This record gives sequence, C-alpha cells and structure tokens, in this order.
Amino acid sequence: MADRYELRLPALEIRQGGRKIYCFAVDGKKLHSFAAVSRVRRDGDSNLQGYQRPEVLSHIRGIRRYLESDNAMLPNALVLAFDESVRFESGARRAAGVDYSVPGELVIPVDESLADEDKPALIVDGQQRSAAIRDADLVEFPVAAVGFIADSHDDQRSQFILVNSTKPLPKGLIHELLPETSGHLPPTYARKRLPAQLMTRLNTDGQGPFYGRIASPTSPDGNIKDTAILRMLEHSLFEGALYQYRNPEDGSGDVDRMLLHLRSFWAIVKDTFSDAWKLPPRQSRLTHGAGIQAMGFVMDSLTDGMSAEDVDCDAVRNAVLGLMPITAWTSGMWRFADGEQRRWNGLQNTPNDVRLLTDLLVRAVHS
Repeated sequence: MADRYELRLPALEIRQGGRKIYCFAVDGKKLHSFAAVSRVRRDGDSNLQGYQRPEVLSHIRGIRRYLESDNAMLPNALVLAFDESVRFESGARRAAGVDYSVPGELVIPVDESLADEDKPALIVDGQQRSAAIRDADLVEFPVAAVGFIADSHDDQRSQFILVNSTKPLPKGLIHELLPETSGHLPPTYARKRLPAQLMTRLNTDGQGPFYGRIASPTSPDGNIKDTAILRMLEHSLFEGALYQYRNPEDGSGDVDRMLLHLRSFWAIVKDTFSDAWKLPPRQSRLTHGAGIQAMGFVMDSLTDGMSAEDVDCDAVRNAVLGLMPITAWTSGMWRFADGEQRRWNGLQNTPNDVRLLTDLLVRAVHS
C-alpha cells in the first residue's frame, strides 16, 4: 500500500443546527494512520497544545483483553475532529421526505509519513478504545465513528469539553482548556473561563509569585492547588477587587490590569512571609487551599476600588506585615476571637475553616 492515498468511507452527513456531522464505519486498525490523540501540553512559549488526558494504560489493557475475546463488541461511536483537508461527497439518492441527512462518501487523505500533530483527524472521544484496538492481536476491528470538521483548534477544544461534559473529566484538564476554547459552554464552565485564563497566565507568564507554582496537567511540579486559586479568583472577579476590571455584560475584562493587581498583592505576601511561601501546602498553611483563599479575601478587603498601579504601596505592605504576629503558617497556634485555638496545620480546606481564617485575617488588617 502506498504511503499516500485517499481513504473513501461510506458516510451519512447529518445537519444539526448550523453544523454538520458525519456518521461512518472504519477499520479501527487503520484509525491511527489518519487520526491522532492530542495530549495536553505547553510549547516553549507556554502556549497550550493538545487537549487529551494521558492514556490510562491499565484501562487500555482491559479493553484489549476484551477485544481479543470471542464476540467482542464496541457499540459506542468514537468522535473525531477533522481538519479542512477532509471532505464529504454526497450521493445522488436521498430518503424521501428527509432533508437533514445525506448519504455519500467521506474522503480522508492519508499520509503515513506524517507526524501525529499533522494528521487530518484528532480523536476527541475514544482515545483508550482506539489505543486498545491498535494494540490488540486482531487483523481488523471495524468501529462506528462520528466526525465533524472543526474550524480551528479552539473549536476542537470546545467540542472536547462539551462531548465529555457528562463524564468525570479531570478538573485540572478542564481548567487548562477553558481559556482557549470558543463557542458555547455550559454556564458553570463559562463562569470559570476568565478565572482559568488568569490562573494560566499567573502560572505560565514567567513572572510573579505564582509562576510555575500552580499544579496542572502541564505544570506537574506545581504544588498549589488549582482549585484554590480558581476559587480565590472567581470570588474576586464577581464580588471583590478584580470586579472593577470586568465587563459584567459579556464576562470579558482587562486581563493585563487584573494580572498587575494580582501580582502586586501576592508579591507583597511572598515578600512578607517568604519562608512560608517557599513551602508546599503540607508544610505551610499559606500555600494551602485555606491560606490562598483567606489571603484572597484580604486582598479584596484591602484593595477593593484601588487601581492596579497603586496596589504595591506602603499602606498595603504595612497591613500585610501587621498579620505576622497572628499568623501560624508553618508552626505554632492559631488563636481566634471566640477563644478557639488550632495547631498551625489544624485548619483544613473546608468552607468553615476558610471562613474562620478569613475573619481572623480581615479583622486584623482593619484593626
């Protein structure tokens, strides 16, 4: 077989709203000749590349064993995102009275010398099934598939989130993808898009106290939980100091000024509590979820209405410095207004403990 050829597959074009999808069958053994699994990663400029979670090898082995058994069946369709090199050629006959589906052929260019990132299709859903078929001791294994032609990589990411929205996708993966998606998203995801964009910039822009510190699929060495950062950012955007930079009508905002505001405040925190800031959450309640969220509330309380350019000032620095006598980030005891005392690591990342710590810190900076 030649290295380059066209794979022509009988298909049905179905119109859904303003989009078209293509239902077809293909030998799963041929799938990887034109389709790739795009795993989420960042390039040298910290730009997001890919979007899939890493293959789960044990799951793949289990599927492979099943496929090699008698009468194996995979009834669920794989989902593929094609680039514009793939085309559909309609047939002459249509079912009477049906105008939303058209039979024809899907024409896929195959070049077996291409690297994965250059292949005309990406597997949006079904990466583990496709890997199991690839590795199985079988001559062929036809599978059902549904494909769509994507306008861009942003469109692919958006469709990936939507296709997987009813499955337990890792939250960290969703948080990485949200800033670079386009199109409609469920309200819960849409609300987190701007916080996720800020978090990504804080973690990857090469400057500021959060650079490389936030744990994510593309930053596995980070040790501050992304969920704690997102909660801090989301509250500030909707109710706190960052609200002033946000357009409440369309959810957009002046991201650069938000980042300046955040970096200025958290640089003060890092400078004031330098020893605690260096440590991972298990050794420091400052980098723990409770500390990140509580200090976020301190930022909102101290800098609400203050311009980003003015955050790095003596008033804010002195207020944060004034917290030193009452904090127990890495040792000692927390002493609260009602007489309750906790060991330094006795605070957990729960709503009640975050509220308790926030009340202590916010009261102190205004006393």
